[in-house]
Amino acid sequence: MLDYYVRLTRKYQVPVTQIVIFLQETRDEIAFTEEYVSEVTTHRYRVIRMWEQDSALFLNNLALLPLAPLTRTDSAQGLLSQIAEEIAKIPDIDTRQNTAAYTEILAGLKFEKNFIRQLFREEIMQESVIYQDIFQKGEQRGEQRGERKEALKYTLRLLNRRFGEIDSLIIQRLQVLSTEQLEGLGEEFLDFSNVSDLVAWLEQNPSN
Repeated sequence: MLDYYVRLTRKYQVPVTQIVIFLQETRDEIAFTEEYVSEVTTHRYRVIRMWEQDSALFLNNLALLPLAPLTRTDSAQGLLSQIAEEIAKIPDIDTRQNTAAYTEILAGLKFEKNFIRQLFREEIMQESVIYQDIFQKGEQRGEQRGERKEALKYTLRLLNRRFGEIDSLIIQRLQVLSTEQLEGLGEEFLDFSNVSDLVAWLEQNPSN
């Protein structure tokens, strides 16, 4: 926090107020620490622990509504019911759907999925552009992981066929290469005379 403060002040020359927000309840000491103290420096900042906050402040503010599930409550079901009612009151369809999406995502940090979906209809989530964006990115990541896995298998097969069993440390370095790097290695492979050429290539092409 001190590092951020110095950087921001130096760059923008404006007053800086720092706030750290902890979303999930924890007893870790860092969540209850509001200053950095060294021999010559004391730097203070504000800490907000969501599980200690009054839910009423969030229920009455549309911008803060998605954070409401993480606030203090004696009845989880009662709180989520209130949140669902507030979301249902939002007149604009897009705003209502996206607020529901944000709320369900954050509620998932605290409550079970099935419990959340009892109160937030899945069809509302699926119509939300936020939900669709997350879903599409998940599909893309899955496709990318599949492509990378196949590229790695193919590369290892070539190397084993050319040089015999590859040292496990080299395999570990290969496993962190990107799909593009593995494809590039496949092209360079034809010029390798021995394993030392592979090691040299890895030194020149560290993982991204």
